[in-house]
Amino acid sequence: MLINACVGTITTTTLPSSVYIFSISFIATLVRSTFGFGESLVAVPLFLLFIPLEIAVPLSVLLSITVALVVVVQDHRQIHLSSAKWLILFALLGIPIGILILLYAQAYWVKISLGALIIAYATYALYGKNTIHLKTDHKWWLFICGFLSGILGGAYGLNGPPLAIYGNMRRWTATYFRATLQAYFLPASLIGAFGYFINGLMNYTVLHYFLISLPALFPAIFLGRYLNQKFKDASFFNYVYIGLIAIGAFLIINAVFDVHPSSS
Repeated sequence: MLINACVGTITTTTLPSSVYIFSISFIATLVRSTFGFGESLVAVPLFLLFIPLEIAVPLSVLLSITVALVVVVQDHRQIHLSSAKWLILFALLGIPIGILILLYAQAYWVKISLGALIIAYATYALYGKNTIHLKTDHKWWLFICGFLSGILGGAYGLNGPPLAIYGNMRRWTATYFRATLQAYFLPASLIGAFGYFINGLMNYTVLHYFLISLPALFPAIFLGRYLNQKFKDASFFNYVYIGLIAIGAFLIINAVFDVHPSSS
């Protein structure tokens, strides 16, 4: 019944809006499937041009669940289960804090902080020198990265940056990194989606946009897997950092000039 209602509402969405949501979903999913994370860094800022934050973030989480499920099935042998387990457990502590931020923080400051976070992380990853090398899992770093990932995921659907930092410290290869992060994203995103649901954020409108996005996801997932297998070492991340800096700057400009997303 819920799906029927959403399918019925798709006809009310203008063609440009549908194409926009579809295209951004494809690009964001391709980034996620190729690099293991980052679809929210692409999707949420660009979705905000057309839909409100409280719709964009849950929609991004539904995309995350779909991608993670497919990748876990594809590449389960590449998953570092111990790392994923502890990251998930520590993220559980941060997700409720992030949801509170999403519910009660002012949209202006959310956009500013999200844009600044994207720029700071991408700049660090592109130009910074990570001198920490963890030969085995480290509980303190697992806690820091997992907890921060939970907060950012609950607030912005932005779990990835702390996880990428941990993966860089552990010197995971591209294939290993991609698979292990999906083992984290699948339960973490499901928990986040449940939190959105009980707070009234997982609604007809979110599912409506998700149905528009769905046909774009599977081609992007399989193309991303192919591209991921072509990369060597952690240098593959550099291809996305410049684009992330541009998106972060655009999001800040969008907030400063008070450009509101469409309410459709």
